[in-house]
Amino acid sequence: MEMFMLLSALLCIQTAVSSPISTAAQAQGFLERYGYLHKENESHSTAEVKSAIREFQWLSQLPVTGGLDRVTLEKMRSPRCGVQDAGSHNAWGQRASSIFIGQHLRKKRYTQTGEKWHKRHLTYRIMNWPRNLSPSQVNVAVKTAFQLWSNVSGLIFQELQHGPADIRLAFFEGEHNDGTGNAFDGPGGALAHAFFPFRGEAHFDMSERWTLSSLKGHNLFLVTAHEIGHTLGLVHSPVRHALMSPYYKKMGSNSLLSWDDITAVQQLYGKPAGDSVQHLTGRALRWAMRDWQISQDPKGGSLTPHYCQGFFDAVTMDVNGTVLVFQGHHFWTVSNGRVSDALPLQMRWPQLSSAIEAAAFSPLDSKLYFFKGRRVWRYSGSVLDPGFPMKSHDLGLPNHPECAFFYQPLGRMVIFRGSQYYVLNPESLSVEPYYPRALQDWKGLPRGLNGALTRPGGKLYFFKDQQYWRFDPGKLRITATGRWTKRLLWIGCHTPTSLQGNDIL
Repeated sequence: MEMFMLLSALLCIQTAVSSPISTAAQAQGFLERYGYLHKENESHSTAEVKSAIREFQWLSQLPVTGGLDRVTLEKMRSPRCGVQDAGSHNAWGQRASSIFIGQHLRKKRYTQTGEKWHKRHLTYRIMNWPRNLSPSQVNVAVKTAFQLWSNVSGLIFQELQHGPADIRLAFFEGEHNDGTGNAFDGPGGALAHAFFPFRGEAHFDMSERWTLSSLKGHNLFLVTAHEIGHTLGLVHSPVRHALMSPYYKKMGSNSLLSWDDITAVQQLYGKPAGDSVQHLTGRALRWAMRDWQISQDPKGGSLTPHYCQGFFDAVTMDVNGTVLVFQGHHFWTVSNGRVSDALPLQMRWPQLSSAIEAAAFSPLDSKLYFFKGRRVWRYSGSVLDPGFPMKSHDLGLPNHPECAFFYQPLGRMVIFRGSQYYVLNPESLSVEPYYPRALQDWKGLPRGLNGALTRPGGKLYFFKDQQYWRFDPGKLRITATGRWTKRLLWIGCHTPTSLQGNDIL
């Protein structure tokens, strides 16, 4: 048992406690930004702040305590739309009350000023693209997002390549001349914001990890569809499963628009021709995106693999020391700097789910472990071991892990999830005593890592978005960091002429 306390001792644990003052200040800033408190007031009374917190909790379906409890603070920190719950503030609150008592209001489900487009044929234009998705991927996501609304309303949308358009979509970082209140805040937080008619603009945070199929990052289609709702005149909805709810939700399999979303847009623009409302489901969309990607790039092959645009779902090595990089339905092998074409996951690992969240190779038993959602797969070569996939809970592990790796000093698997990490014994398939522990044990590493692996020589590499951190288990510290696409030869993103000066190990 002492052996398994070694990691905590080696990593010099320090527990950081958030200052109550900074927490209260951050919460007040949130309440001001999203309209629960008036910014022009230099100070707010205790009663005003408690009232604002209660309203936020009520409209967010949280226990109404008026205090900054854990669930309230977590909700405030969750990824969401940057549009205020404000201009809609009173109408939203009144409507929420009516919903809870069973009376569905049929008015004021759009901007209080009554702004809407006075035509049914609207044009849109994509002004630029994020770093990690190709223009064609963005085009199909945006087109489908507009189609989602035209399927249930009297609106028709047309894309323009040049010139003025009614609705313009663009990606920005930080302050972008929208005013300090609309400055983007980096990964997480406010993902995007939009303006009501007639300005007709939707802005997206360039620093986010935008995706179409991966469970990691934020789905561009869903966020775009939400922001389009604002450009049409819709405000935030208090209905938990509505697309126009302010908080980001992962895409499920059912209908993407709730009755509340459909009622709102039809109040403004009527029903589609022939009253033929067509519901687009998450399941149908995922298959459509998959078919489209295969038709566009059946091998995923090019001089530079697709993951080199900046993101992947997981990374590990196999028994031969070959690097394995995973993204969506595909994986790549990298050996001596040479990268393969994209290959379907199920071609090598039958029965493995697509878009895995973490992967790790254990040299103790020469097995590959894959993690996704609530399940764990273990393979001997390409053969799924008997009894797998297993439920994460049965192993004492969390759902949706962020990364996994074999830690040589302990001879155990380590799994990161949120602010904690777990140590798994591959032999007993159980979490070691005294775990999980705080991620702060690993000084210098951020939360939300994409993947991790151990290279020959024992050095650990951690990845998040476009950055990497090299951890030396002997020195117990970070010894290097940078952009992995530019510095790590062995990740497969360099042509032979650009290898000089890169970090070989």
